[in-house]
Amino acid sequence: MKLHKCLFVCLVAVFLGGLWRPCGVIAQEKVTTYTLEKSISEAIENNWVLKAKKEKIDESTFVVKQAKVDFYPKLSTSYAYTRLSEQKTTDPIPLGGGLTFPGSVLNSKDNYQWRMSLTQPLFTGFALTSAYELAKLGVDQSRTDFKLAELDLALQVKEAYFNILIADKGVEVAAQEVESLTSNVKVTQSFYKVGMIPINDLLKTEVELANAKQNLVKAQNAARLNRSSFNTVLARSVNSPVEAEDILAYSQEVGDFETYYKKALGNRPEIKLIDIASLQVDQQIRLAKSKYYPEAALNYDYIKEGDDPGVSGSEFHDASQWQAMAVLSWTFWEWGKTGSAVREKESLKRQILHDKSALLDNIALEIKRDLLNLEVAIKNIPTTEKAVEQGEENLRVSEERYKAQVTTIQEVLDAQSLLTRSRVNYYRALYDQHLAMARLIRGLGEY
Repeated sequence: MKLHKCLFVCLVAVFLGGLWRPCGVIAQEKVTTYTLEKSISEAIENNWVLKAKKEKIDESTFVVKQAKVDFYPKLSTSYAYTRLSEQKTTDPIPLGGGLTFPGSVLNSKDNYQWRMSLTQPLFTGFALTSAYELAKLGVDQSRTDFKLAELDLALQVKEAYFNILIADKGVEVAAQEVESLTSNVKVTQSFYKVGMIPINDLLKTEVELANAKQNLVKAQNAARLNRSSFNTVLARSVNSPVEAEDILAYSQEVGDFETYYKKALGNRPEIKLIDIASLQVDQQIRLAKSKYYPEAALNYDYIKEGDDPGVSGSEFHDASQWQAMAVLSWTFWEWGKTGSAVREKESLKRQILHDKSALLDNIALEIKRDLLNLEVAIKNIPTTEKAVEQGEENLRVSEERYKAQVTTIQEVLDAQSLLTRSRVNYYRALYDQHLAMARLIRGLGEY
């Protein structure tokens, strides 16, 4: 009876312990499986760098609005108080016979003025127009810069995605090697126990197994690290579990260089950015040349004055007045400063043209490099796949020969090493093809 009670108490304690266990211990975070398309889409939506680029577009849009209002009249107001040290009077006028006409007061010590001013620029030597065009080009620059960051991000996602697949295959190959070597150790242990092989053969297999286990741990760590890198690109928690849907199919089609190069010239945002920079310099040259011209503006002032804060007029001040002025100003000599400013921008224009030529050469080199890498990867896939088949058969034959004791364990270990290397080379060639294609597509200005 006591035994039954003890068992009952233990079961209740275990049950209650399970209920009181924190939910985070019981529930494991759900593993999210990503496709390549989903990965790119989520990265574009959540990546912090792209969010900053979007804010840059908004910022440049507000700059355009600021530049636009410079064309419109500006309205300002001011209120001033002036305290004079003394009141001035006219000299007394003698009338004769000892009589004198006293002088009159000319001003008050306390003077108040309220002014409302309106200023309309009429001509600024095209400075306002150039500033407005520069602001609009800034919007184009921000949008193109966003597109460039988007392309780079998409490539980063693809690289992180395929790095997960490569790492997972590395874990798979390492696990297969451990499994095969574990079986070989068992065989050598059996042979050693019956005195068919020396201790050295057993030690060799055990050392190779230990090394294979270390390689498996390294491969598992690499897989975890690649997942963390992937999560970072997608702005996810670095420790979030994630799986990538495998992509084994590949295309053997390779286009020609000229077609790809022409497409890249039409799509690459880097070219568009440098063209925008060239247009900006054109406007900067125009802005610098505006100093050659006079500036014209129309000013209108409405003024109220008085001896008290109410500015309602007085003996010395009109209650209100207005004035309008057409102002023409021209700084026509600054010791060549304007000319130097113009030549500075013209030199910058030539720099940009040289930079564009260098960029076009680099784009051609990138396309050529990516095409060659793609061709190499495509050619290596069937070769490495055949090597895996041959390696598997070689290992099978070596193991059978060893079991029949017509060869040494070293042959088996060498065969296992060759097979592992062949498997790694096959998966590397397979995913290198996808990575080469991803980089080629990025080189074309697409994703």
